[in-house]
Parts: sequence; C-alpha cells; structure tokens
Amino acid sequence: MFRKAVSPFVLSSLRNNIKILNARSVSTDSNKVAVVLSGCGVYDGTEIHEAAAVLSHLTRNDAIPCCFAPDVPQLHVINHLKGEEDKTHQRNVLQESARIARGSVENLCKLLENQSCYDAVIFPGGFGAAKNLSDFAVKGTELTVHPDVVKLLKDFHCAKKPIGLICISPILAAKVICNVRITLGRDSCDKWPHRGAIDAARKLGAQIEERDVNDYVFDEKNMVFSTPAFMYDGAFHEIDDGIGNMIKYMLTYIRQKYKN
Repeated sequence: MFRKAVSPFVLSSLRNNIKILNARSVSTDSNKVAVVLSGCGVYDGTEIHEAAAVLSHLTRNDAIPCCFAPDVPQLHVINHLKGEEDKTHQRNVLQESARIARGSVENLCKLLENQSCYDAVIFPGGFGAAKNLSDFAVKGTELTVHPDVVKLLKDFHCAKKPIGLICISPILAAKVICNVRITLGRDSCDKWPHRGAIDAARKLGAQIEERDVNDYVFDEKNMVFSTPAFMYDGAFHEIDDGIGNMIKYMLTYIRQKYKN
C-alpha cells in the first residue's frame, strides 16, 4: 500500500477546516453545549453512535456542541472485533475522543475553567463512563468518580444548568447528586442486558424511573435529563430517537427559561 507522511501544514489545515465547517452549521447566538467524551469505542470508551447522535441533534436544533475529555490513560484497551482485552496497547482518553470529535476536543480541565460559557453539559454513554470517567465497571457501588467530573457535575448542578446523561452515564449523577431522579431503562426482559445498573443506582440513593428507549426523564429539581439509549438492545434509529427527544426538550427548556 502506498504510504506518505502527512505534513504538519496539511494536518493544521484539516483541523482548521473542521472548525470552520462546524462553525458554519449554527448561528452565532446559538446555545453552547459541552459534550464530555470518554474515549472512542463502546467497550472501553464513548459509545460512538450515541456521541454522533448527540452532536447531530444539537446542531439540528441550532446549538453549538463543544467536546471535552480528560487527559488520562484508558483503564484498558478492548479489541472490539474479538471482545477481548488487548494488553499490548495503551490509549489516552483525550486522544481517542478526538476521533469522534474530528480533532476538535479540549482537555476537560478547560471546561471547568470556562463553564460559565456553556448552557448545558451532556455525557454520552459507553463503558468509558464506567471505566474512565469513573471505576463503576470495576467497583460497582463502591465507585469513585473522576475528580474533574465530580466538580463539573456539582458546579452545573449548583448553577442550575441542565445536565444530560445517556445510557450508563446516569450512574455518575447517582453517585454525585443526592436523590437525583434518573432512568437507566427498564428492569425487565433480555432486551435490557445492563439492567443490573438500576439496582446499583438505587443503592447509591438515586430515584429510578423506568422508561423505554425512545423516552427520557427530566428531574427539574436537579436539572438532570437522562435517556436509556444502548442500555436497551435496540436498533440504531431507536437509540437516535431517544437521544433526539431528550435534546430537543432540553434546548426548548433552556430557551424558554432564558426568555422568561
């Protein structure tokens, strides 16, 4: 196969073009929404289809998505073809998240420094939320959440800004926000293969509401939105529909609140 090194100038041009194209898709007075990624790939990072749905529905509803991720090593690397751990490689969460964000992603600490610029924050799912943003996948209800994620959730909560949580990521709020009301899908049938997380969230003090894949829960007291996504073994369009419904209502709520 023909291979040729890509010059730094070409790489810089590609990154600039991506930012220009993203900027052209929304108006200058659009709501800015932070999107926190946790790597790239369902088994060791962000669930790619959930992240793509988030970005797509934000721009479709005239919002500006801005991606962030912690600059830390992944817990481990999973060979997604075989479903096995690859112990010969190590990957970085921020660098892997750049694959989803098309290079336009910043260190999570920058979001903490500038969170007043954002109207909401959304966490797509994937095992990265349970392995890289926390250690829920290893420790269950004894989990520890990444300190920057803890501060981010607490700061947005205190500022009464919306927090969107998708798939397994509501477990982060269950740990950090007292008596938060969330959904992790339904505690029934084989179509909900990760339903064990519901019991864990209850033990952490969360109030659980069962919802179908195309639905969401809005805890207005705590300003937390959540939708099941791939907690359900569903089709891609079903996951997209649920995320889209959540984001559309979230942005409607934000705009009505500011109008009043």
